[in-house]
Amino acid sequence: MFNIFKPAAHKPQLPADKIDPEYKKLRLQVFIGIFIGYAAYYFVRKNFSFAVKDLQDSLGYTKAELGFAMSAISIAYGLSKFLMGNVSDRSNARYFLATGLTLSALTMIFMGFSPFATSSIGIIFALLFINGWVQGMGWPACGRVVVHWYSIKERATTMSIWNLAHNVGGFLVGPLAILGVELFVDWQARLYFPGLAAILVAFISILLVRDTPQSCGLPPIEEYNNDYPKTYDKSQEKEFRAKDIFFKYIFNNKMLWFIAVANAFVYLVRNGIINWAPTYLQEAKHFTASEATWSASIYELAAIPGTILCGLMSDKLFKGRRAPVTIIYMAATLLAVFLYWITPGETAWLVNGSLWAIGFLIYGPVMLIGVQALDLVPKKAAGTAAGLTGLFGYFIGDLLANAALGAIVDHSGWNASFEIVLLSCGLAILFTAFTWNREKVLLQR
Repeated sequence: MFNIFKPAAHKPQLPADKIDPEYKKLRLQVFIGIFIGYAAYYFVRKNFSFAVKDLQDSLGYTKAELGFAMSAISIAYGLSKFLMGNVSDRSNARYFLATGLTLSALTMIFMGFSPFATSSIGIIFALLFINGWVQGMGWPACGRVVVHWYSIKERATTMSIWNLAHNVGGFLVGPLAILGVELFVDWQARLYFPGLAAILVAFISILLVRDTPQSCGLPPIEEYNNDYPKTYDKSQEKEFRAKDIFFKYIFNNKMLWFIAVANAFVYLVRNGIINWAPTYLQEAKHFTASEATWSASIYELAAIPGTILCGLMSDKLFKGRRAPVTIIYMAATLLAVFLYWITPGETAWLVNGSLWAIGFLIYGPVMLIGVQALDLVPKKAAGTAAGLTGLFGYFIGDLLANAALGAIVDHSGWNASFEIVLLSCGLAILFTAFTWNREKVLLQR
């Protein structure tokens, strides 16, 4: 492991009268750092979908080819989130987060500036694979920060707010793509301009993020909040070995496997809708390119109240349980997807309304499954646990959302793709239901 990624050393604890004000200041500071840092990851993860139509029109690629290329992100990200998540558990989140973002941005800048980068599907696939791999450094680093700076009783609400970084980044990438094209009069700016913005944010995140409270002279968050998990002991403040993380806390955890499989179907729904929305709205609903871009971007903003409500319901209404809220949200998502599918394009307000309803709903389960993963393991294994759910979400769910749905649309039309998405809603509900009773027992404090 590179020296820069070595976990920050613990410092002598500050005087008692300085702990509370310093904790409050740094908790807000690191939260802002991981929020804007992770939002910027979306600048260079989702911008490619805004260039799909241009790649079809300018270079003649088919949806199946471009769907195959986009699957590289899913394959690489799924593997990386799991494997790099384990590295993240043993790394300094401050530099781990910024390094992944910078490398991802450089990949997309190269793709936008170099004609060679888009000269074949194979080259596009390779570059998107690299991008997906370094993208896998983002979520685990943020997860490490959250579990070290926020305790169990406040984690779902904290994560529901942090999770909005997905939506803020997903919303801003559309306007950034539009601004890039307007400034440079070049469709390739959809690729490189968001990358330039992401590099700037990476430097800001380094200034804000800190690794652990102990590295700042503060006590562990459990001690500060007097909020100790049932399985907590002080030995968990030491960094774990990779072998112990995998074999003691991950591979034999049945609850993690249930939510990982559910996550695969949640991600198929989430990315099957949003990744193809700009193209679907233009082809099936007859939106203009600009209208489709704004509709897809507002989809992300709609998630903000939905995700916060989801976190509050889990913490307050269901006393920390995640499964009931996930099931409620996925059932409502199924209805919204059906409405989005059958509504004629002439009724644009209803098309947009149903699309935005999906955005309002789907990010709640995305967030809660991540919180469940963090809840079920010690904090030094948090990145790996979240990485397992991410492996299923991206390696299976997002892979199918890109490559499989693209091929299905080419061969059978948009209707067949929506049948797959609706089935995925049902399967997500089914596998989440397997945790309904077990979660109540396992998460008792």
